[in-house]
Amino acid sequence: MTERHASGSSSEPDSLGSLSEPDSRGSLSERSESKGRAPHRDGRLDVGIVGAGRVGPVLAAGLAGAGHRIVGVATTSGRDRVEALLGSAPILDLPDLLARSDLVILAIPAAEIAPLVRGLADAGHWRPGTLLAHTAAEFGTDVLSAAAERGAIPLAIHPAIVFTGTSLDLARLHDAVCAVTAPTPVLPIAQALVVELGAEPVVIAERDRPAYAEAVATATAFSASIVAQSLEILVGIGVEEPRGIVAPLIRSTIEEALRTLPPPAESSLPG
Repeated sequence: MTERHASGSSSEPDSLGSLSEPDSRGSLSERSESKGRAPHRDGRLDVGIVGAGRVGPVLAAGLAGAGHRIVGVATTSGRDRVEALLGSAPILDLPDLLARSDLVILAIPAAEIAPLVRGLADAGHWRPGTLLAHTAAEFGTDVLSAAAERGAIPLAIHPAIVFTGTSLDLARLHDAVCAVTAPTPVLPIAQALVVELGAEPVVIAERDRPAYAEAVATATAFSASIVAQSLEILVGIGVEEPRGIVAPLIRSTIEEALRTLPPPAESSLPG
């Protein structure tokens, strides 16, 4: 799988398993051990999820399917979703979750990320060597700086799909792209996690995350609006199964547009 970078260059992402092999920086296990972390020689991670909305439990289930260990979920709601996707994964408080986790995924609203990270940093809960990822489209890793200052390894991973919060999303991830942003030395870790979810990683620079988020929001909002309008018109003229008309029409229209329309940079603007 060839990685597409914002700069147009390409590189082959490593698998997460390969991170247990020595490189110039040492393996992931060795780097964690040097920072006071207990090593995992099998390359597997203990994963903690913050948030039990539509995204967090799905990503946890995907990583569990790749062999990682889900140590728990920190949440005040969504326990039914956790049970449906993760079975007996415990509900933990935040300090306990952070203490047990090699990888912490913040699957919470974007506006809550910075205050939570800062509060946990001020309370001394971030351990050096902990991988810390968030799933917000609009942010890179700067939003995690309070944890990074205390030795956490910041990653930004945004799956470009609309989540349902069910096992259906696990299949959708296999057709999806995930935007990844991370410091260069640890970028292969973010890429590898995405590959293990079954998706394709695409690197988005820190400065480009707001534009990326705008593109995602435009596509989803426009699509939802057009579909709703079409369904309403068909219902108004008495069509009993309007989805049967709209679904294949929308899919084929989008596929044809993606196939035939040139990228905007190649289009000539009117003079």
